[in-house]
Amino acid sequence: MSSSTGSFFSLSFFSLLLVLLPSFYQVNSSSTPTKIGKGHRLISIEETPDGGIVGILQVKQKNKIYGPDIPLLQLYVKHETQDRLRVHITDAEKQRWEVPYNLLPREKAQSLKQTIGRSRKNPITAQEYSGSELIFSYIVDPFSFAVKRKSNGQTLFNSSSDGSESFGEMVFKDQYLEISTQLPKDASLYGLGENTQPHGIKLYPGDPYTLYTTDISAINLNADLYGSHPVYMDLRKVKGQAYAHAVLLLNSNGMDVFYRGTSLTYKIIGGVFDFYFFSGPTPLAVVDQYTALIGRPAPMPYWAFVYLHLLNDSSVVTRIGFHQCRWGYHNLSVVEDVVENYKKARIPLDVIWNDDDHMDGHKDFTLNLVNYPRPKLLAFLEKIHSIGMKYIVIIDPGIGVNSSYGVYQRGIANDVFIKYEGEPYLAQVWPGAVNFPDFLNPKTVDWWGDEVRRFHELVPVDGLWIDMNEASNFCSGLCKIPKGKQCPSGTGPGWVCCLDCKNITKTRWDDPPYKINASGLQVPIGYKTIATSAVHYNGVLEYDAHSLYGFSQAIATHKALQGLEGKRPFILSRSTYVGSGKYAAHWTGDNKGTWEDLKYSISTMINFGIFGVPMVGSDICGFYPAPTEELCNRWIEVGAFYPFSRDHANFYSPRQELYQWDSVAESARTALGMRYKILPYLYTLNYEAHTTGAPIARPLFFSFPDYTECYGLSTQFLLGSSVMISPVLEQGKSQVKALFPPGSWYSLFDMTQAITSEGGQYVTLDAPLHVVNVHLHQNTILPMQQGGMISKEARMTPFALVVTFPAGASDGKAAGKLFLDDDELPEMKLASGSATYVDFYATTSQGTVKLWSEVQESKFALDKGWKISKVTVLGLGRNGAPSALELDGKPVTAASNIELTTLEQKYLEDLQDGSEKKSIVMVEVNGLEIPVGKNFAMSWKMGISG
Repeated sequence: MSSSTGSFFSLSFFSLLLVLLPSFYQVNSSSTPTKIGKGHRLISIEETPDGGIVGILQVKQKNKIYGPDIPLLQLYVKHETQDRLRVHITDAEKQRWEVPYNLLPREKAQSLKQTIGRSRKNPITAQEYSGSELIFSYIVDPFSFAVKRKSNGQTLFNSSSDGSESFGEMVFKDQYLEISTQLPKDASLYGLGENTQPHGIKLYPGDPYTLYTTDISAINLNADLYGSHPVYMDLRKVKGQAYAHAVLLLNSNGMDVFYRGTSLTYKIIGGVFDFYFFSGPTPLAVVDQYTALIGRPAPMPYWAFVYLHLLNDSSVVTRIGFHQCRWGYHNLSVVEDVVENYKKARIPLDVIWNDDDHMDGHKDFTLNLVNYPRPKLLAFLEKIHSIGMKYIVIIDPGIGVNSSYGVYQRGIANDVFIKYEGEPYLAQVWPGAVNFPDFLNPKTVDWWGDEVRRFHELVPVDGLWIDMNEASNFCSGLCKIPKGKQCPSGTGPGWVCCLDCKNITKTRWDDPPYKINASGLQVPIGYKTIATSAVHYNGVLEYDAHSLYGFSQAIATHKALQGLEGKRPFILSRSTYVGSGKYAAHWTGDNKGTWEDLKYSISTMINFGIFGVPMVGSDICGFYPAPTEELCNRWIEVGAFYPFSRDHANFYSPRQELYQWDSVAESARTALGMRYKILPYLYTLNYEAHTTGAPIARPLFFSFPDYTECYGLSTQFLLGSSVMISPVLEQGKSQVKALFPPGSWYSLFDMTQAITSEGGQYVTLDAPLHVVNVHLHQNTILPMQQGGMISKEARMTPFALVVTFPAGASDGKAAGKLFLDDDELPEMKLASGSATYVDFYATTSQGTVKLWSEVQESKFALDKGWKISKVTVLGLGRNGAPSALELDGKPVTAASNIELTTLEQKYLEDLQDGSEKKSIVMVEVNGLEIPVGKNFAMSWKMGISG
């Protein structure tokens, strides 16, 4: 079930302490930092055969603060691509822990010891190493390095303390690494998650940023949550032009990151410095370069966005990617009732989920044959599958210790579990005593795949939800199963530790010299998780690999699902690391049904887009406790536009399915109805994410990087480059003050409404209950869908194109795209017969409007018979009615079914500044039957005001 240990434990303990006790970190983050040692001296440097440089660093003055220094370090630098620079620093004489290259494939750094004790054949005297876009430079004594942008000389990273009071020289010990960078005051930083950030999407000076995967509820602010993403994006302006770059420190050990506004300091408890610098210079380019390294986001199946569902009256609606879950669907009849009630309320429901209620005693890969009898469950699944619905269940990593449990027996036989002193490490989660699979072990990956296969034969699920994989443990330390008592007892909260446990402090791995700000309270790093002195495959310590656990499980689960039927997998994971987006979607964990949590959901969602995990969303209406009716209305108005859109609630909360309130059902139909209309656009964004890393949901600065007003905006977001969501996020409000960046914007709910501003401005929008403001920016061609077909042809629903020009412009351009494919295939790529890609273009010039398409791989769309039935063009200046319509070079006569209509568009009153606005109109072309898979060209004449 979804991390109720995180939710309720955090309420009763963590949250209380966070409120009552100022953490050590917060007290000391603004004070003068301790400077440790005198740094290092570069004693040699030379070129390498692979085009990089390698050098040896010697510690200048040893000290014992946080342990002894490593005397000799190896520096390796390489321009891996024209826009990516790597700086790798490790022990020159001994191999150290790094993120495994088989988990995150990448170039290997220069071999250790290769340059020590041999002649220098290619010594370097210059102190700059230049690539296409970036320049690496260094100072010999004390050693520091800087990374600059070649085009304008801008310094992106500079580790020199230069006498600074805010940080000292680089430190490299076995269990303590420290390095810093100077920053300009005007730099806007984003990232460093997973973290619920109360100040919004921008990193905030003085706030704590600790990276260490932890099962505490997402309601805890400024604390290390379920994922670890040690990457940040830096956006700043140089001479009026915006430049973005990103910095990744590829290190899986626990770390504190201190951001002080003019500097940023990493304090890490192990591993190596493995920096990657991405030159951008746009935010989209940064994410493209970042995901080129860590892995492109997974292609999501089409049903995650849309498929079919038959209503009681046998009419058909197209499904729009909404998911319903709850911990507490005690038996199959409850699940059936939920599906039926969504039908009755005429609210789309695509995927029904089970938390662990379907399991036998909370054990993975089992079925409760009393509450979920297999014959009835299979009949239910056959019914929903026949109409296009899907079914997903939860899996936790902890495998119940039970001699009669086949999954456990096979796990023991295959020796798949993490060890402590030679025995499987014992922990407690929902089944009681559990062992944790070691997904770094190839045998475990094979065993896990076999268990997934066995379960799929038992229950043909459509995806898997992997939870509690930080990994979460209800106990701490070294535990034994108690004798003479039942554990768990079956009464009271299931997350109370009932094993006999004792703390483990005898090793430096369990009690490291530097204490990261774990859980926001500096709790021991083995607290409520796997003991950090436990051992993985090949002797790897949990101390080093801890934050990789959920990532490694996602990789194993992806392999298992892909091997079942050769279909595109769907996995939802709570814990994530750098590269997780290649395998899984993510939800933001246990949130609360509060207005504050509704706001936080936007920041967390768009952060994960930067992290390369674009399929993300929060529990709609909150996981616990009960939301108000008004809040649930407003939340579905936002959540309908999350890339991953799911209502999920806690066992102890009242029911909150969207049909529980008539008003919420109405808001759901409205907001989800718009999601339905823009599904072709959303699915095309899915393809863009998979091929370029581009986030589906984005901050506004992605499209408007030169407009500094939107740099910290956390209450609105974009879908793709052009669709802007401006929701109500405060109780009792019926208006929303929304920021409109420069240009013309058109309401998607009422296309006669226009907003235009040369320099950008705030506009107060009406937003009564059931209304969410969604606007489309100029220069866009948005593919949309209509509805209302018989079931077998529902995916044949006609398409419509919405074209937006700058309001009243005499000359304008617009463009859009559409990707369609067979989503059953594991790969999402443009290929003959299985996918079609269409570029749309439009111009308005000299009184003529032109619209045309260029199709790649037409066969798939032509075979499906998809048609464009309607075109709407917005923002046209008016001197007369449209006329002389031509399609593919031929005049359209009055005898055809094609009609042109004109409607006047209005500017919102807020924008009337006394100046004269240009008269604008929208033109609709109805009655078309243009094949999506065929190039077309359309034009007509009309007066365009200058």
